[in-house]
Amino acid sequence: MERSFKLTVAYDGSDYAGWQIQVGQPTIQGRLERAIAKLTGQRIRITGSWRTDSGVHAIAQVASLTTTAWRAAPDALVRAMNTKLPPDIAVRDCQEMVPGFHAIRDATGKRYRYQMQIGGVRDPLQQRYRLHIPWQLDLAAMQEAARGFVGARDYASFQATGGKTKTTVRHVRELTLREGARRPDGGREVDLEIEANGFLYNMVRNIVGTLWEVGRGKQRPAWVEQVFAARNRDAAGDTAPPQGLFLVKVDYPAPLHLACDAPPRSDASPSDASP
Repeated sequence: MERSFKLTVAYDGSDYAGWQIQVGQPTIQGRLERAIAKLTGQRIRITGSWRTDSGVHAIAQVASLTTTAWRAAPDALVRAMNTKLPPDIAVRDCQEMVPGFHAIRDATGKRYRYQMQIGGVRDPLQQRYRLHIPWQLDLAAMQEAARGFVGARDYASFQATGGKTKTTVRHVRELTLREGARRPDGGREVDLEIEANGFLYNMVRNIVGTLWEVGRGKQRPAWVEQVFAARNRDAAGDTAPPQGLFLVKVDYPAPLHLACDAPPRSDASPSDASP
């Protein structure tokens, strides 16, 4: 009998060429597919909810797979796969879903976090996970500018070259800046969190780079409206580096879980286009 599973996966993306399989390059998808092939003896495609770039991390990436080869319970698949994965990738959870569950098509929203250290001495133990910014940022001005991103808007100016989607309109539900405790060296740890129904290619990193322009005093918060109006990538700020970016969670309707005993879903429109 064919079964569909939802995997929740955490990984350190530092040493990988992103999520998607690439010839001759280590990737997260490649490692996961290799692990399940060792367990089942079959080549099984694993689809991620988002194709994270090289150097980007995940706390809770979601992946889907459909197979006739796994007959044990979902929690047994978690334990078995983790014996075949490298230390920087782990399956955190597995749930059986309604037939045909698809990690991209069925997602209703995603949340990302971008971690920064502003000022202070660069921490070599955090360099993979929290970007060190040597210059000071005006967080109040950045937060004011951030309010302009909330709502359903055309994010064409924040899509990297090469992105292909049917529409560049996305609904950002929340964008916040949270400041942690000050470090002994005077530095500040700041997390930017953003949640939306979907994201364009490099959209989060381009938003971060744009807010930096405001934080450094190069632009006023109202400038963000000009960037939106331009619908041109060149109008926005630089793309922030990948190492501070984490995929935090992906949302799905509860009835897709098999335990809910719901009827099979009808096909839905994708919340994201592939980057």
